[in-house]
Amino acid sequence: MSLAHYPTTFLATPVLLIAALLLDRWLGEPRRWHPLVGFGNIAAWVEQRLNRSHTPVISRLLGIAAWLALVLPCFAAACWLTRLAHGWLLDILLLYFAIGARSLKEHAMRIHHALVQQDLPAARKAVGMIVSRDTASLDENEIAAASVESILENGNDAIFGAIFWFVLLGGPGALLFRLANTLDAMWGYRTPRFLYFGWAAARLDDLMNLIPARLTALSYALRGHTRTALICWKVQARTWYSPNAGPVMASGAGALQVILGGAASYHGILKSRPVLGMGSAADTSSILAAVRLVHRSIVLWLAAVLVLSLIAGAVHA
Repeated sequence: MSLAHYPTTFLATPVLLIAALLLDRWLGEPRRWHPLVGFGNIAAWVEQRLNRSHTPVISRLLGIAAWLALVLPCFAAACWLTRLAHGWLLDILLLYFAIGARSLKEHAMRIHHALVQQDLPAARKAVGMIVSRDTASLDENEIAAASVESILENGNDAIFGAIFWFVLLGGPGALLFRLANTLDAMWGYRTPRFLYFGWAAARLDDLMNLIPARLTALSYALRGHTRTALICWKVQARTWYSPNAGPVMASGAGALQVILGGAASYHGILKSRPVLGMGSAADTSSILAAVRLVHRSIVLWLAAVLVLSLIAGAVHA
């Protein structure tokens, strides 16, 4: 539960946070019956029935209605259930389902192992599981760069954003963030199909990520090459097409002192992207460095949550 649930026990939040992270470390994501997979299937069913040929205004209104109908009942139910006896167990489970630190590392290590074995087909297949760009013709450095970009961005989406909302609103907050992030990943594309229907999903995810993304960028800077990260964040973040991914990836690239971004092919179309970071081109070792940066940042977030909880306890003593 959040601090609000435990007005006299301010250490509850860091304890429950650690419990959820340990659960993720031991078990990883559920192989079967993952709640987010079920939610995604329902969301796909809803989208197929509502996202038809409509005017832009109607499509946006239907997208808003679909988002509210899918997210708010889940959030309300979680708020109610976590206030019952032993609701703290559900808080832990909700955060556990919302984060994916072990899964992120496993995907990264699968790519790294394939590159070490010089098995480019396997590496391309593995990186294709975590990026949306075309991977069939990527070389070793391009695979490494794509991997590092995904690790840095998903560090925010799959870990730190959920932690931020957990601290604010407990397990229901982590659930709210993850569901919003899932709908953005499904609908938040600037394609003819989703340009209007997915508008709300994209904008709401941007809003919920506004603070977490910048805290993630700051943690990358503090746990990596700080000066380079801050320079890249200040100069390059605004050039990126996403207002939240820009700070995260620019700071992360600077913290690792590697070059990311640049041209990439999406659905057969070459997309010109800004260059992020400074230093050398990403290589196989950069994948391990990115994983370590995310893990060091997790430790920093845990320490920050603990300190804030102690300060809150002292103020209310």
